[in-house]
Amino acid sequence: MKLHVLQHSALNTLGTIEEYAKTRGYPLESTRFYETKNPPSLDSFDLLIIMGGPMGIYDYAENPWLRDEKAFIKQAIDAGKPVLGICLGAQLLADILGARIYENGHREMGWFPVKAVRTEENKPEFLKGLPEEITVFHWHSRTFDLPERAVHLFRSEGCKNQGFIYDGRVVALQFHPEVHEERVESMIRRFGGESGNGPFAQRKEEMVGQENHLVETKKFMFAVLDRFEKLTLS
Repeated sequence: MKLHVLQHSALNTLGTIEEYAKTRGYPLESTRFYETKNPPSLDSFDLLIIMGGPMGIYDYAENPWLRDEKAFIKQAIDAGKPVLGICLGAQLLADILGARIYENGHREMGWFPVKAVRTEENKPEFLKGLPEEITVFHWHSRTFDLPERAVHLFRSEGCKNQGFIYDGRVVALQFHPEVHEERVESMIRRFGGESGNGPFAQRKEEMVGQENHLVETKKFMFAVLDRFEKLTLS
């Protein structure tokens, strides 16, 4: 499986996604639209991963390259490519698929649980084998509505729409399943002063050193990527 990542900041490292690729022996390349106007060939990858970033998805004045990136992501979706969006990447997917992006009622900053959304009418194949609840790392103030025909995957107490799957191959996750300790610490160093107050904003010392959460999050990230592996190699 050939992975290609869209990055939005030099500080937004790939975390355990890079570890997954090395462990499996899969090629991993990346594009930064803020540095280049040359998108990768759609034939050069099997899975497109869209990372987080500090900007908003409509911040075209400061980041005019966002329009080019959105156009490329839409091309990938229209071409039938599997796509995974994380945090900002999830919001980009929601926007491209016609849903609304807006400020959430609360900022979520730190480690908080998300729950899988399973009902009698909604039993996504994607969720099979994943935990009913897992504590993951959050760093966002915005949220999205579910696109038309998307299936709800995850929710949290502080944010209803934490994830969805569209067309069985486009997955959006508002939280950060890719973090390792270094990634958490780098986010705190750059944005820690902006965490603010509220029921879902932890202090810096509560965010670091969470080894148990990091171990479970890594397992979750690997399990999600394994699902894409089966999808792309089947």
